[in-house]
Amino acid sequence: MRISRVVLLVCLSFLVAACSCRTNRGEGNIPMAEAGSILKDVHFAFDKYDLTAMSKEVLGKNAEWLSANEDASVVIEGHCDERGTPEYNMVLGQKRAQAAFDYLRGLGIAQERMSTVSYGEELPLDPRHNEDAWSKNRRAHFRVER
Repeated sequence: MRISRVVLLVCLSFLVAACSCRTNRGEGNIPMAEAGSILKDVHFAFDKYDLTAMSKEVLGKNAEWLSANEDASVVIEGHCDERGTPEYNMVLGQKRAQAAFDYLRGLGIAQERMSTVSYGEELPLDPRHNEDAWSKNRRAHFRVER
């Protein structure tokens, strides 16, 4: 089990290092996830995975785009802030991704066009250690694939 976690962390390290979507905004080397992404992220409260009215509005707009672009599929990534154990955050990230998946499915997006993955706390949007950063990191991110 310990070896698997080490392998996972090494793989994620390579992924982060190779990810061309990370850029420096000039604010202390704060990375961004897919600048100019077609679909917008939804954010969550601390230790929550329920969707707010604002999240549902964003998901509605994402669903409109997906409905108009039937050749596209989406990977819904669940992310967390750094608080909590890595194991807990992996589960919470999956619940966040699944909440977005279920809502989009309810809006008529075919489940075959969507998949989920949890990155837990491993790929923060903002690496700082404060509430502003943590609120940005608690999200479901949508990666479009064609």
